[in-house]
Amino acid sequence: MMAGLDISELVELALLLIATGALSGFLAGVFGIGGGAILVPVFYECFRLAGVPLEVRMPLCVGTSLAVIIPTSIRSFQAHYKRGAVDMTILRLWWLPIVIGVISGSVVARYAPERLFKIVFVAVAYSAAARLIFAREGWKFGDDLPDGPLMRVYGFCVGILSTLMGIGGGLFSNLLMTFYGRPIHQAVATSSALAVLISIPGALGYVYAGWPAAATYPGVAALQIPFALGYVSLIGAVLVMPMSLVTAPLGVRAAHAMSKRTLETAFGCYLFIVGSRFVLSLVGGGQ
Repeated sequence: MMAGLDISELVELALLLIATGALSGFLAGVFGIGGGAILVPVFYECFRLAGVPLEVRMPLCVGTSLAVIIPTSIRSFQAHYKRGAVDMTILRLWWLPIVIGVISGSVVARYAPERLFKIVFVAVAYSAAARLIFAREGWKFGDDLPDGPLMRVYGFCVGILSTLMGIGGGLFSNLLMTFYGRPIHQAVATSSALAVLISIPGALGYVYAGWPAAATYPGVAALQIPFALGYVSLIGAVLVMPMSLVTAPLGVRAAHAMSKRTLETAFGCYLFIVGSRFVLSLVGGGQ
């Protein structure tokens, strides 16, 4: 985060990351999303300014996002659990497939091209944006979540896609649960618990996946110890985590106290905008 930047630029980046931490923590409580959909695009711009090479920039964003989500998701889960809103049956069905999916995603992250991370982010962001902005009560896959193998396949998909996108899994699990008729508040609460299962092994996996990056780019300070461990930026995590912990409980209170339609629409628009930013990068082959 220090390479090629003067003091004023470093201060601007630090303030941006602190503000991002506050917003991601609040959204972790409101939507049960872990905040990764906010963190990854902001990290991407920060690491671009810091001179992180394009080839490793997106996985560094994803790994750092997963690390930040760890304390935020734990705090959000605790607040929702105290309200009795978490569906523990889904957790018992999904925990193993999700962990397998996270491990698989970490292995893919070590060898995948940088474009794959953007493609996954864009596909999921656009899908979630459409659901949040245009969804109607009649949009359903069924009256309740399925039993048996299909449910475990869902869990695996939540794990691997969340790991490649750098989110806590809330976007996927929220979509699935609401498409199967579960109340939105229950979906949010349960998603906060899934974020714990995804973020811890996911962050460790990105430390493993990015371990060779420091040796490959010895001139990039943002990839070297003590500024980073593999694909986890310690500087980024330290600046974002404190405010996210402060604001996560505020988001939980907001989720249980007000209608979420306006917030859903706003968040859907945000996902469309940041997804489009990565589309432009993919199409133009630029930064």
